[in-house]
Amino acid sequence: MIRFDNLSFGYTTKKLLYKNLSLTIDGGSIYGLLGKNGAGKSTLLKNMVGTLFPVDGEIQINGMVPGKRQPSFLRTIYYIAEDVFVPALTIKQYKNLFAPFYPDFNEESFYKYLEGLEVSVDGKLNKLSFGQQKKFVIAFALACNTKVLLMDEPTNGLDIPSKIQFRKLIASVMNEDRIIFISTHQVRDLENMIDNIIIVDDGNLLLHASIANISDKLCFKTLAETPAGVNIIYEEKTLKGVAVVMENVSGEDSKLNLEQLFNGVTNNPEITKQIFATKN
Repeated sequence: MIRFDNLSFGYTTKKLLYKNLSLTIDGGSIYGLLGKNGAGKSTLLKNMVGTLFPVDGEIQINGMVPGKRQPSFLRTIYYIAEDVFVPALTIKQYKNLFAPFYPDFNEESFYKYLEGLEVSVDGKLNKLSFGQQKKFVIAFALACNTKVLLMDEPTNGLDIPSKIQFRKLIASVMNEDRIIFISTHQVRDLENMIDNIIIVDDGNLLLHASIANISDKLCFKTLAETPAGVNIIYEEKTLKGVAVVMENVSGEDSKLNLEQLFNGVTNNPEITKQIFATKN
């Protein structure tokens, strides 16, 4: 479990990226953290792994404080930064050096993930392309089998086939005790993969909801014209009509569109809050 208690952090006390953030993240779920560039998503992840520190409030991950950087904590969490760094080592050398820090590392799974992501096992890691380096780090992180996996823009640098394989691998490693927390602004890459969504903007938590809850509360449709008498958080003219995200007053089933959801929530936070506060 990850718990944020009135968390505030930023570059200075006068320029906070997040203000009094409070929420609980449970195991067994894949969370998508969505926000604009510069919204502090990467900074939040660094606070979670303990390389940056809050101005106020507290983070606890499975009962431990990340900022203390205790070995008992570090072996349970893995953080993949957006811009990965790999040393001038072979894959075997890297594994032999870093795998012992993670007691649940699975070597067989590691090479299986590398094969699935089509990563070359020959030569030095720093000679691979950025996309190959990114896939290598993803394979290693998954093989560590940590309880918490933090990923910052993991699909950057991946081609379309690799993104598909990445989604398959993430789904295959989930269990009821694990938390996978993915920060991205490329919302389309997360569709059909995550089961909980967190949207932040201007230092504020605008939405924290499961996919099931979002489907209950909102309806995604394309209509001939904008409907009247219903709460609408997003509308866009398209060649087929008007794409709308509106309150689901009739219990309809519709296909979630993360891009439309994100735009709607960030542009109409008060209406969104009103909709999600209403009991079905």
